[in-house]
Amino acid sequence: MNVILKIAAITVLTALVGNTFAQQSATPPSFSGNPIIPGWYADPEAKIFGKNYWIYPTYSAKYKDQVFMDAFSSPDLVHWTKHSRVLDTSAVKWVKKALWAPAVAEKGGKYYLFFGANDIHDDTKEIGGIGVAVADKPEGPFKDYLGKPLIGKIVNGAQPIDQFVFKDTDGQYYIIYGGWGHCNIAKLKNDFTGVVPLADGETYKSITPEGYVEGPLMFKRNGKYYLMWSEGGWTGPDYRVAYAIGDTPFGPFKRIDVVLKQDVNIATGAGHHSVIQIPGTEEWYIIYHRRPLGETDGNHRVVCIDKMYFDANGFIQPIKITNEGVKERKIK
Repeated sequence: MNVILKIAAITVLTALVGNTFAQQSATPPSFSGNPIIPGWYADPEAKIFGKNYWIYPTYSAKYKDQVFMDAFSSPDLVHWTKHSRVLDTSAVKWVKKALWAPAVAEKGGKYYLFFGANDIHDDTKEIGGIGVAVADKPEGPFKDYLGKPLIGKIVNGAQPIDQFVFKDTDGQYYIIYGGWGHCNIAKLKNDFTGVVPLADGETYKSITPEGYVEGPLMFKRNGKYYLMWSEGGWTGPDYRVAYAIGDTPFGPFKRIDVVLKQDVNIATGAGHHSVIQIPGTEEWYIIYHRRPLGETDGNHRVVCIDKMYFDANGFIQPIKITNEGVKERKIK
């Protein structure tokens, strides 16, 4: 009888220990870690919709294989859910390759995904540039909105890629874009079907700062407009992010400094980023791509996140790239 009771006690104890271990193993980590999502991805667009964070990246592969986009959502910056093929070329017939750098805006209960496509070099012979897709939910599926590019011409020397959609505090939306070392800004129509002339009569205004290469981003803080962009070569270790501050969305923008770059002990090629601010707070995060140490394939890029801080004068402090990432953060 005692032997039977002893065996039963051991069995119960073993089960309790096993359950405890399982619970510990299932306990979420307090930090996101970097990279924050698995797979080769780049050019991340980060957004907050409701109580969830969203990341829309470029699928990092050969141009001919870049025919779809995935998205990722999270309630806390640590646990991420993959939403496969929120957009692919079956929904945008004029896109054949090089589906790049999504920018997403919510307006009137609809979600609009702006994308670059086809890597055009001659707009008289090639169809491509910046397009728009629309969906009823942030996870799509997104469908072609216009049936043609929104911006399909090379203006002011800017290849029509790397678009960013900025909503000013007066409700006006602007599109900021450009590769080949040139950056343009244009005013979007209310329904996102085109662009309209600015107050001075220009439609596409050049706001190119010194050192600009590609990947522009704009946000407004304390009445000032921050323009950020990527410099260097996207396949090289010198890829980095710099910024400027202006009094209007049109600048003028004078380059201030580099704020994100490689750390030879962590990763190389840190660039093409986005920024999010926790609503109602001064908590800022930068989401970017970088290349793991030892990787020589240009397309082997991963998406990472770190904190971004400002000093008392409003300047962005140098950003430390980490392997730990950021702490779990739910939106209240």
